[in-house]
Formats: sequence, structure tokens, C-alpha cells
Amino acid sequence: MAGERLARILALLPTGGAVVGGTAHLCEVSAGLASVSGAGIMLMSGDVQRGSACSSDDVAALIEELQLTLGEGPCIDAHGQGRPVLEPDLAGPLRPRWPVFTPPALDAGARAVFGFPLHVGAVRVGALNLYRDRSGPLSVDQHADTLVMAGVAARALLVMQAQAEPGALAPELEVGGDFRYAVHQATGMVAVQARCSVGEALVRLRAYAFATDRLLSDIADEVVARRLRFDEDGYDPWPGSAQER
Repeated sequence: MAGERLARILALLPTGGAVVGGTAHLCEVSAGLASVSGAGIMLMSGDVQRGSACSSDDVAALIEELQLTLGEGPCIDAHGQGRPVLEPDLAGPLRPRWPVFTPPALDAGARAVFGFPLHVGAVRVGALNLYRDRSGPLSVDQHADTLVMAGVAARALLVMQAQAEPGALAPELEVGGDFRYAVHQATGMVAVQARCSVGEALVRLRAYAFATDRLLSDIADEVVARRLRFDEDGYDPWPGSAQER
């Protein structure tokens, strides 16, 4: 049964699942298999969100951006816990778990979200995110298909990256991806300005983005353009603490 499921999924991918022309088809097939509104793939290393490898539509892209900005959501939990994280009713969950992520995700049109870890053995590369514009759980078959699809996607991503130059991102991952390089650059700049660790710098950027009701990428652009600074003296990670110039 598992073999048949895998064969059926590989048949939906270009050239039987071979890596051709980027990652977009991975998100498109994932959304179709689960009969959801959209899908996205977030790459992560440890606790750091590297960015989006692909998204099937604008809402899926925004959901990934929100998780990057706020540091919480189904992809982040699925990656950290190493298991699927399922929320079939985002507006009325049995156990509220994303107090910051949920309101803007609902505003974006998501009513159900599902995160599946992407891993090959002990190697974790990120998470597959599904969203639906109506509430309701995945069926047994949809859940099983997505588990297999997550494995296929994880292997495809590792194959792509294995062909890259050391320290560089594979060109196939760049196609259709959104890795928010400004966020990483800004995080390093804030770490120097505030004399703190890179991890704390990212927390400070997120706090400022949340408090000013803006996306992390917008704040990062301001830092990189040197219109916004986060200095050590008297720093408070809320509006007015950073120095806008």
C-alpha cells in the first residue's frame, strides 16, 4: 500500500519526481493531494527559519511570511517537534497555541492549517505547510498522502542542495523561493549594533515588527538601508526604542 501510494505521488511530479526547474511543483502537488487551498515549504536549520522554498499562492506565501516574522505557527512546531501539527479549526481551536500568528492568518483567509516535518532519517530540513480556506480535518488518505509527499519533498530538497557549491544555495532552490536575505543581513547588523547574539538580534527584530504591526522583511529592509538602528544603550524592543533616521 505504501509503495503504491509513493508510486502514485511520484507519477504526479515532473519526470517522476526528478529535480527539474525548481520547487514550485512540490507545493502544487502537495496542495492537490490534500485537497487544500494552498501549500508552502519552509526551509529551516536548527531553530532558524531560512525562508520559503516555494508557495502555491499568495495566501500560502503570506502564511510563511507570518511564521518567519512572528516565530510561531504550524511549520515551526512541526519542524521542532518532528511530527505533524494539525489545526483543523484555526478560529475555534480546542487548544489555542499560536496567539500571535492566529489573528493575521485568519485575516489572510486561512481557516485550517497543517504542518508536516521534512526529514530524511535524523536530518531535518524544514516543514511542509498546508492551509485551507474552510475549517475541517484532513481525511485519513489525505494525511497519509501528505506524509509520503513530505518525504518525497525532503529528499528532493536534499538532492538539490547536494549539487550546490559549498556554502551556497542550490540554483534550483532559488527558483520560486523567497529566502529573505535582507532578514539575515539585518540580523547580523543588529547583533553588532546591540552587541548581542544573532539569536537575540532576531528576537529584537521580531519584537519590533510585531509591536509596529509590520512584516519582518519590511523592518529588515529598513535596517539594511540604515534607516533604522538597534543600539545597545537603553534598548527596549518596542516602538520608540529603535532609532529611526
